[in-house]
Order: sequence, then C-alpha cells, then structure tokens
Amino acid sequence: MIFGYTRVSTTDQNAARQHLAITEYAKDNGIAIDRMYEDEASGKDFNRPKYQALKDSLRAGDILIIKELDRIGRNMGQIKQEWAELQNIGVDIIVTDTPILNTANKNDLEKSLITNIVFELLAYMAEKERQKILSRQAEGIAIAKAQGKYTGRKPITRDNFDTVYAAWKTGKITAVEAARLLELSKSTFYRKVKQHERKD
Repeated sequence: MIFGYTRVSTTDQNAARQHLAITEYAKDNGIAIDRMYEDEASGKDFNRPKYQALKDSLRAGDILIIKELDRIGRNMGQIKQEWAELQNIGVDIIVTDTPILNTANKNDLEKSLITNIVFELLAYMAEKERQKILSRQAEGIAIAKAQGKYTGRKPITRDNFDTVYAAWKTGKITAVEAARLLELSKSTFYRKVKQHERKD
C-alpha cells in the first residue's frame, strides 16, 4: 500500500502545501495513494494519533510519502531513530523535496547508502543550526555590549536547571537543546546532571 503523511504544528497552519506536493508526486509517477494521514501536532515527540495509526498500518513493502524529512520528527535524533525503524519494518520512504533520499525501487545496498546519506545530512543540518545559534548569540552580545547592556551569562538557578533537566529527562528535548537553553557546553551539562542527581 502507498501512504501519505502530513504534519503541521498548530491548527493555525495549513497542510495543503504538503498534501499538494504528495498528490502531485503520486500523479507524476503514475501511482495511487491508498490512504492519507494528517496530524495537527508538534514534532517534539511521537505521541501523535494519526502518525501512530499510520505506523500500525505499515507493513513490509509499503511506501510512505512525505514532503520534507522533518515531517516525521523535529530533532535530528528523532528523525534518525524513526528512519531506522521504518527501514527495519521494510517500508520504502519517498521525500518529495529531497529525491536523493527516496528508497523506493532501490536494492538493499542502495538503501543502506541512502540511510548513510540521511544520517550525514542530519549531522550537517545539526552543525549548521549550531553555528547559526552561536552566530546569533555573538551578534546579540556584540549589540548588547555596544549599548552597555551586556552583563554576561545569566546565572543558572536551581529553578531553571530543574525545568530544563526535567524536559531532558522525559525526552522532550535533547541534551544538545538542554545545554543550549542553559548556555552550557554539552559536557558541562552532563557534569551538572551528575551533580544534580547525586544531590537528589
């Protein structure tokens, strides 16, 4: 069977653009979509009713069509894990915006190479995002210093560490995101986690 999946983060957004891309891809390639699933939910986790229903329906040999890679997850770790799970089921994936990632009609070697490309692409995207964040921080600090408003890094309080720690511990954010929120390096974040857990 051939499935399409779209996701928007809020009810204010419209999935029509994704839906059109999927249906046009199917039409251009002479295939018929058997079922479409659409979620209005954040990509922060996989507690999405339609996505879970989709996964329950997927079988080896099925094809899943999405418009963009990040429709199946928001952070890089989630996407990697989900991609691997879909491949293990035996589902072929078509990403209309990135044809090089399509696994349909590929042999096992080609699928393995595509998976490696996906993981390398995700690592590249994560690094670019990290560089963008650092660049924005540097620009913000420079502006604040020029205006005489820069007071240095905000102190980490018990309250804000507890909030970020809880979000990380429950899987709502990654360690990289937690460290960024606290303005720490990843290694420093893990060190503080160990100290925090010893105290508790």
